[in-house]
Amino acid sequence: MRRLFLLTLPGLVVGFIAGVLAGGLTAFAGQPAGAAVVAALALGVPLALMGGGYTMLLINKRVRLGGFAPAALFWLIGFPLARLLHELAVSWYVAGTPALPPDTLGFLAFQGIVSLGFAIGFLWLHERMAPRWWARLAQHDDVAREVYLRYAGHAQAMFEAKERRRSRSARGLKPRTGTR
Repeated sequence: MRRLFLLTLPGLVVGFIAGVLAGGLTAFAGQPAGAAVVAALALGVPLALMGGGYTMLLINKRVRLGGFAPAALFWLIGFPLARLLHELAVSWYVAGTPALPPDTLGFLAFQGIVSLGFAIGFLWLHERMAPRWWARLAQHDDVAREVYLRYAGHAQAMFEAKERRRSRSARGLKPRTGTR
């Protein structure tokens, strides 16, 4: 269990940070501290669990490294569900009984649209945190080493492709007079 927690920690952390930010926004909007804590946990915990799930898919090669489409599809389902749980928990705290949003389908559709932005932010932050974390774990964990080496290979391929494009572009911009 500890090993699974350590391997998925980047996704757990990124998801939880997003929820805590929502709680901070609740407090910033002037709501009581209790409502801010409920908002942070009610969104942070589901997003953390979903983030850990995304990380497991990545580790098990079910989604490709750096790919936006798999992340977008994952969060198209996960983010609206997390937001629905968030709404239920906050309404339970505020009104004493859990309640669905008035237009639940419209709410879910809107959250699906918002999920694309969330997927971009999640993927960006995850791609910056996870390889560094797995590099630290790689000394003691074969799975972390394998995932880290995949990331390193992917980064090398991206760098080489960028250098090839830069080289071609530089050659195309030089004058064709024969002098250098």
